[in-house]
Amino acid sequence: MGERRVSVDRLLEQPTGRSRLVVIPFALIVVITLLDLVLPERVHLGALLVIAPALTASLAGPRLTALAGVLAVAAEAFGARFHGGLTTANHLAQTFALALLSVLVFFVCMARDRRNRELSRARSVAETAQRVLLRPPPRRIGPLRVAWLYLTAEDETQIGGDLFATTRAAHPSTRVIIGDVRGSGLSSIGEASLVLGAFREGAHRHAALPDLVAAIEDSVSRHLEEVSDTRSDPGEHFITALVLDLPDGGPHAEMVNCGHPPPLLLRGRQVTTLYASVPAPPLGVALPVGGLRTDPFAFDPGDLLVLYTDGVVEARSPEGAFYPLAERIAGFRGSGPDALLRHIHLDLLAHTGGQPADDAALLIIERGPQQPTPPPRPR
Repeated sequence: MGERRVSVDRLLEQPTGRSRLVVIPFALIVVITLLDLVLPERVHLGALLVIAPALTASLAGPRLTALAGVLAVAAEAFGARFHGGLTTANHLAQTFALALLSVLVFFVCMARDRRNRELSRARSVAETAQRVLLRPPPRRIGPLRVAWLYLTAEDETQIGGDLFATTRAAHPSTRVIIGDVRGSGLSSIGEASLVLGAFREGAHRHAALPDLVAAIEDSVSRHLEEVSDTRSDPGEHFITALVLDLPDGGPHAEMVNCGHPPPLLLRGRQVTTLYASVPAPPLGVALPVGGLRTDPFAFDPGDLLVLYTDGVVEARSPEGAFYPLAERIAGFRGSGPDALLRHIHLDLLAHTGGQPADDAALLIIERGPQQPTPPPRPR
């Protein structure tokens, strides 16, 4: 952590831009008081002093709000001496009303600051938990280059119902998962954590991809009811998922699709949709009677694999049109996963006219050139 510094901004309890504006209510006290003195006795501007504490409360914290209230009451009493005296019924009523309003504004400001501190602490805890749950994939893992994007529908969250992860397996290969919890926002984080935990644990234990997916399904089926937010969302809970195995040696890869949108393979300027021959049901429903089937595909050096959640392809334009991801990728003229990710991100925001209405995740993987196998050492 950086060294703590006591600055003017901190003393004023506000960021720099607003701390400068806090001078305005105090300047108004001075200006109103001076005008009250120079104007005819029948014109009394003391009632306008109520602006000072009310405006300070919107710009600063309780201390400066209290100070503005005290100064406003003092200015009212000072001006009353030149307009018939402080003991007149009119000035007594105005001074009492100003003091009462200043006290009320002070307590409202204190309650607001207490709530803001509690919200800040809760947000900090939530952000830490979210970072632990959705650990960013490394930019390089084995022979692969990785780029990712996560857009949440809720402004105060960093992750929601979408999930993805990469990890190394022993054979050696890279295991990848991307999924989508039914629902969105903070209520779906428990279900996402369940899937990611089972994936990270099982990826190292199971050499065969169907066995890994079966282990994830078993964990989800046993614990989904415990982690699901059934109070606010009493409907059926399940997770669509796409699990891939990308071996280091050679272009042969395979996947198991559990009800998830199919990945896109970009080879040069040709886009291929990798449909599952027999899609499995989503996690948390039930395994197919005949067991899981893998779908092999070729993933050559230089190919780009685009994995996404339905929040991307179901993002609508203001006219109601879905985002045509495959078409937009086909028109891509750059190179590398980072460039493609930036292209899709900017194009998606332009298509929707702002943030998508649903959580959206993108994971782009490029296979690098195959490394030559080192010759065996002589014995």
